Amino acid sequence: MPSYHHEEKVNVTIENLWDFVSDMNNWAPLVPGYIDHQIINEKQSTWSFKTDVGIMKKKIELRVEITRWNAPSKVTFNLTGINEKFSGQGFFSAISKSKESVIMTGFLEINAEGMMAKMANNILNTSLPEITTELTTAVARKAEEIYAVHR
Repeated sequence: MPSYHHEEKVNVTIENLWDFVSDMNNWAPLVPGYIDHQIINEKQSTWSFKTDVGIMKKKIELRVEITRWNAPSKVTFNLTGINEKFSGQGFFSAISKSKESVIMTGFLEINAEGMMAKMANNILNTSLPEITTELTTAVARKAEEIYAVHR
């Protein structure tokens, strides 16, 4: 199952980072290729984004279900393809390094299913590190941008 994690130093308090990631509206738009998202309830949402699949761009729709809010250090979620056959999971976790900085880890694991699974998983093995890194970095920088004003 293709998976990848990325760590990023974030110059905010762990409480500020939690305030940011505890609202899916803050980080859904930071997904690479973001088109839109809809919140169904505090634990479920649907997201649409465009991604490269080999030489083609493809619109992906998925359901994100929060499986655990563990304030202030971790949010875990499941991913289910709506228009494509795949499933996965992910998380954001944070560990305080000082009073005003944390190390945040972003993790994604996605597994394609169905007839094209082998080819799709090969593509995911090469693209997931970039997607995970871009999303984790974007969350870190956006949290810093928002909470730097409050210092």
